[in-house]
Amino acid sequence: MRQKLARVLGGVAISALVISGAAACKADSGTEGGSGDKAACDLKIGFFGPLTGDAAGLGIHMRNGTKLAIDQYNKDNADCKVNLAEYDSQGDPAKAPALAQQAVGDTKVVGIVGPAFSGESEVADPIFDEAGLPIITPSATRPSLSTKNWKIFHRGVGNDTSQGPAAGRYIKNVLKAEKVYVVDDQSAYGAGLVDEVKKVLGTVAGEDKVQVKQTNFSAVVTKIVGSGATVLFFGGYYTEAGLLLKQLKGAGWKGTMVAGDGVNDANFIKVAGQQVAEGTVLTCPCAPATAAKGSFVADYKAAFENAEPGTYADVSYDITKIFLEGIKAGKSTRADLLAFVKSYNKAGTATGVTYKFESNGELDPAQVLVWAFKVNAGQVVPDIEIPKA
Repeated sequence: MRQKLARVLGGVAISALVISGAAACKADSGTEGGSGDKAACDLKIGFFGPLTGDAAGLGIHMRNGTKLAIDQYNKDNADCKVNLAEYDSQGDPAKAPALAQQAVGDTKVVGIVGPAFSGESEVADPIFDEAGLPIITPSATRPSLSTKNWKIFHRGVGNDTSQGPAAGRYIKNVLKAEKVYVVDDQSAYGAGLVDEVKKVLGTVAGEDKVQVKQTNFSAVVTKIVGSGATVLFFGGYYTEAGLLLKQLKGAGWKGTMVAGDGVNDANFIKVAGQQVAEGTVLTCPCAPATAAKGSFVADYKAAFENAEPGTYADVSYDITKIFLEGIKAGKSTRADLLAFVKSYNKAGTATGVTYKFESNGELDPAQVLVWAFKVNAGQVVPDIEIPKA
């Protein structure tokens, strides 16, 4: 009997240790959001986008913004950390569904920063939606993404109904171009962006389509040169844009390329060559990351070997902090964190943008802005904020 009692008491003691151990993996969050809950430990935030491949330059900066936010959070919450899960899509929609299934299958993953591109969003977001896994994309700008009734969808920047018309206004009002040729890469992003630009330009001098990973553009080069266009608007990503412009200039074309945020990366200059890229105009529904508020730029450079923060690095940082704030407030399930994101209404410390989402997941229109950047002396530098219509 005494041995039996000892076993019972021992079991109680072990149970108490297990319970207290679990409790030890909770950190006080104060009364953030009035919940008074505890922050869950060892949860994961996923980054979903290209980390290798032709478009990796864009994805790496976004991932770095997310990593910086998580690393800073873990420094302040060393006893209750959050982990980063990376899903390298290579920007390829064909790879996205399997990666999305991998993410939703990991119950520790409670939020996704991404997907970075529109094409991969179209096939991954339905999987996230079915699993109730909240996402905030820092960069997928195809307007139709917010029309699918995905309850998990949120976009931390303006969509192409803001960027496309702004690019069109820049071409008309700043460049004062009379003949404009438009080309897209047939991606969900590139084709959609060109459609929005054409709505502002009206009749164009000509239009054509290329393919992702295409390297020989001789046919379209001949058409552009023959059209007499002084401006080419390109909808797509930086590798194809750089190769196309290089071949255009090689054929003697003297005009200016204008392109969207998919080209707004230093790797564009590497592909095209500094002399060829000079003067190219690149738009973005974002402010210059190098002009970010607070200590973001200094912190980024200190963390990543003095690298300048690239396009959307600051946006990724801020939206990651939304998830982290929710976790700190005790939102440890996907459903609770989704509700937290939907009700969020605060300014990001890096961008200064107030992140407040409409019912369809779009950023509050009052917070949307579009900048034009220009390639100057081998660097992408801010030109002007394009005024709203």
